[in-house]
Amino acid sequence: MVEIGIRSSRILTRDDVLVNIPNSILANSKIINESAPTPNYRIRVPVGVAYGSDLDHVESVLLDIANTSEGISKDPAPRVRVRTLADSSVNFELLVWVEDPRDRGLQTHLFLKNIHKRLKEENITIPFPQMDVHLDKLEAKST
Repeated sequence: MVEIGIRSSRILTRDDVLVNIPNSILANSKIINESAPTPNYRIRVPVGVAYGSDLDHVESVLLDIANTSEGISKDPAPRVRVRTLADSSVNFELLVWVEDPRDRGLQTHLFLKNIHKRLKEENITIPFPQMDVHLDKLEAKST
């Protein structure tokens, strides 16, 4: 928030854009304070691994990454969940809390880089979307 006036409030966005909002809109809107009552913010990091991966091992590696990363809160504890059995991958979601909501973009960036590096070290494949196409030979009809 930059300024609260009689008729409008001015907010500076994360992209340094100044937005004027009439107070009547603010008074009739649902306001979500992501930094209260505690200044933590949860980020959800999707991670897809190849079918055939040891899912228990993947889960333990992801939790280890979360527990050893700086800027990731230890309370509440990080969690890993399998979310979907997708077309090309088993999709996990790593749920962690960052200590400062303003750092969520940077922490997500650093976290994804750490995940990519560690999965490569552990020989856990991150698959790319693929489709198998089978062609059957059609026999010509004789007339």
